[in-house]
Amino acid sequence: MADTHTTADALPSPNLARRGIMFILSSPSGAGKTTISHMLLGADEEIQLSVSATTRPKRPGEVDGIDYHFVTEAKFDAMVEGDDFYEWAEVFGHKYGTPKGYIRKGLKEGQDFLFDIDWQGTQQLKQKDEQDVVTVFILPPTLEALRHRLETRAQDSEDVIDRRMDRARAEISHWAEYDYVVINDDVDECFVKVREILHAERMRRTRQTGLIPFVRGLMG
Repeated sequence: MADTHTTADALPSPNLARRGIMFILSSPSGAGKTTISHMLLGADEEIQLSVSATTRPKRPGEVDGIDYHFVTEAKFDAMVEGDDFYEWAEVFGHKYGTPKGYIRKGLKEGQDFLFDIDWQGTQQLKQKDEQDVVTVFILPPTLEALRHRLETRAQDSEDVIDRRMDRARAEISHWAEYDYVVINDDVDECFVKVREILHAERMRRTRQTGLIPFVRGLMG
């Protein structure tokens, strides 16, 4: 006789509408946020990179509109005057900012955005739209390990590396301002922890906008 009971696995799963997340990864330069960002973007189709505008020159291999929106100083300043940024900052003589328009539209549609920004940008973003922001700070296992990573990248002079290390100490001092803190002593383990944070935050009751009509339907 055929089994007439429907298993839990066979039940349809309701696809509830939800509001998107501005998912921020911060770390000192060389501590791994860019690597973790790339891993997350490659593994999760529901999140896309927030592309910042910058005045710094393109590095080899970078593509305008994908890595950054490369703009002139004059264009950037005009965007600041027009209040077109969620946040912006000047770092090592170059300006970086997060354009507002498409992000606000995407959040309403349930799109998640990944931000690779520093603590100053994080604070600006939280002040303007705290309900949609989730912040994660990635720490290096030691400062010695951090300097070694900067040196092996072979992108900067010793003088620039010294300046980056000074800035790293300043950035680390703000670790307690973040929702989550993860130590990157193993990049694969760090990635797993960051992805678990993202999954949990998507399930917050306040972000699942489809819950209200769904529960009303359950209650009749």
